[in-house]
Amino acid sequence: MDKRRWIEPGHPQLSVRRQCELLGLARSSCYYAAKGESEENRELMRRIDELYTRWPFYGSRRLADELGVSRKRIARLMRVMGIEAIYPKKRTTWPGAGHKIYPYLLRNIEITCPNQVWSSDITYVPLKSGWLYLVAVLDWFSRKVLSWRLSNTMDGRFCMEALDDALTQSAPEIFNTDQGSQFTSSTFTGRLEQRGIAISMDGRGRALDNVFIERLWRSVKYEEVYLKSYPSVAECEAGLSAYFTFYNDRRRHQALGRRTPTAVYAGESSSEVSSGTEDSRVGRKKLENVRSGCAR
Repeated sequence: MDKRRWIEPGHPQLSVRRQCELLGLARSSCYYAAKGESEENRELMRRIDELYTRWPFYGSRRLADELGVSRKRIARLMRVMGIEAIYPKKRTTWPGAGHKIYPYLLRNIEITCPNQVWSSDITYVPLKSGWLYLVAVLDWFSRKVLSWRLSNTMDGRFCMEALDDALTQSAPEIFNTDQGSQFTSSTFTGRLEQRGIAISMDGRGRALDNVFIERLWRSVKYEEVYLKSYPSVAECEAGLSAYFTFYNDRRRHQALGRRTPTAVYAGESSSEVSSGTEDSRVGRKKLENVRSGCAR
């Protein structure tokens, strides 16, 4: 979150200098307005997002070929957007100080009921004059979006807000995320451990480890975001709010026996629900065994 928004230039008791000291900001940063991306770059980022949503295994080289611009430019914009191609590769990044990476717990597990597994992820949302980042918490069995938040930065605060919102409704047995710093922070993992929730993290370069939320992003992008081209943050928030209500309460899923996520989450007949992971056909393992063998 941008702490500069908390500065009150006309505060009756605290000078700007003192407010900056309390917030841990350099005073010069209060007068600096970061130069945003050009309109041409914003449109390019929108095209990158569309292609990446369709082909998440495309890296900067292939995207540069598709879009006819330099690879260096594409790579820089992908860093701004917080995305990278999905493919098996050597580990080149490490968690921050104090961050722990947890094992992936969902291999060979069949998901059989709501609140057994939740997952979370972040995606890029283009606006006409900028962009936002969207995080959501999803119940794997019902595909219901339990909570979501928007942010103009990639810090972990909005992820914590989404997690806390979801935890006011219930709690899962396993919570799965990728290895992003927002999810590996001690604040985020500590909240889960306080509730006795087993933590699972995707392996790097494994596109199917968090497959259901990847499908959610595809639906959100093609059924809402790309159709609207939001002119402002407020309209983006209102549009996504309406869409997630539709997605949960009205949109029927073939994999859920033509029922809605809300109906399945509420416990309506689930005999036809197709809810296993990609690996569930290989074998069935009791969740208790996984939990007992997991290093907590």
